[in-house]
Amino acid sequence: MAHPTSLEIAAQIEELYGAPLSDLEALARQRPPGMLSALLDGCHRLALAEQSIRHTRHRLVELVSAAALFGPAEVSHLLDAARRLAESVAVRDAQAATTAAVLSSLGRTDAPATPGADLPLPPPSPAPPLRASVPH
Repeated sequence: MAHPTSLEIAAQIEELYGAPLSDLEALARQRPPGMLSALLDGCHRLALAEQSIRHTRHRLVELVSAAALFGPAEVSHLLDAARRLAESVAVRDAQAATTAAVLSSLGRTDAPATPGADLPLPPPSPAPPLRASVPH
């Protein structure tokens, strides 16, 4: 199953919040952690996983093309790189799926013209019953 890339996730975050990612990152640093921080963190972790995949894939190509004969050391390095690649792919898939699911559950809304203007007032709560004081 193809998952969105970090660039696609970043574009969706920018579209959702209506601002460039650099501005959103600055805004997130000024506020307490919330949805924006979580989305940016997911996007960042996805980008790191993609970078790790590229690096490990390159390392595997080097190992395979450099070794004419595979001895115990080369096989050990090859297996380690393959394990790292599998871990990076699993992290990428999990981050992409989670961040995309959260993004798909969110939608951009227009801000109300005046704060609270479109919200109905809550009904007044009934007054508590009066208790007559009876001497004991």
